[in-house]
Amino acid sequence: MKEIKVALVGFGNVGKALACLLEKKQTLLISEFGFSTTITGIATAHHGMVIDPAGINLEKVFDQLNHGKTLDTLSTIPAPSSVLDFIHAVPADVLFENSPVNHLTGQPAANHLMAALEHGMHAITANKGPVVHAYDILTRLASEKQRRFLFESAVMDGAPICSLFRGPLPAVELHAFYGILNSCTNLLLEMMEGGKTFAEAVEYGKSIGITETDPSADIDGWDAAIKVAALTTVLMGIPLKPDQVDRCGIRDITPQMIAEALAAGERWKLVCSARREGDRASAQVAPQRVKSNSPLYSINGTSSFVQFEMDTLPGLGILESNPGPETTAYGLLADLINAIRGE
Repeated sequence: MKEIKVALVGFGNVGKALACLLEKKQTLLISEFGFSTTITGIATAHHGMVIDPAGINLEKVFDQLNHGKTLDTLSTIPAPSSVLDFIHAVPADVLFENSPVNHLTGQPAANHLMAALEHGMHAITANKGPVVHAYDILTRLASEKQRRFLFESAVMDGAPICSLFRGPLPAVELHAFYGILNSCTNLLLEMMEGGKTFAEAVEYGKSIGITETDPSADIDGWDAAIKVAALTTVLMGIPLKPDQVDRCGIRDITPQMIAEALAAGERWKLVCSARREGDRASAQVAPQRVKSNSPLYSINGTSSFVQFEMDTLPGLGILESNPGPETTAYGLLADLINAIRGE
């Protein structure tokens, strides 16, 4: 049996869910895939870093965090002072990079992933920034190092989108896609349908932790735009940056607009779309009124949906219902399994 040592950069809700999922799935990983996992390093932004080549005790990690203590004291080697130093020092076969997204540059996550690949690790992330801003260089570097750069959880959490096109859909040509890719705004609009003001809906979103660190990233369409850019870059092979997406958020949607749409049997949705135009793509994020016969009409809560238009399959849709951190963690786990078995 092979032991796979893993390191985690970022230990928020998704990182914690991933650590717990790895522990929960140990028996299955051993029996079905022939390897076990050992977490040898965790790097956080505000609670220190820990490295233990023999394996980190997660119970002690959670205890430290719950009491507001640094992880540095758990490290069996001198705790690194930066994430790059951490990547250089940690003995690991795989790096999971789950730091907050930078929509404008993809940094520092892209540099973290490059450093991991340079040190012979597979590089796996749920971070959209590096996928959009450093896709070519990370993919090329992974190939040179005979490692994998994977990112299934970057769009729609654990839904198998990138792996679907990489495996079960060979030789298709993607012409276009559209859908609801920002689950936060979907919930906010639904709450406004129920009588909340825009400000009240946003405050509720903050309170339950569904907004991005900066809520404007959701409200003004940046999160949706970077997801559109990621899908266009990876699935269409057309590099696209978020500022190249024609973007409009939901900030100007009023209760009166919501009421008028409902009276007409329609609903407001933040619709994401892209279409190939030769060797270029046109992409848009904008609030739209959708009719009851649209597949977007019944997407409720924090669910997401995307429909693809291909040369061979004119309409293939994927629905993800009300995901949480565990869903994103599963996408990371799936990438780990695929990296180890070379898929």
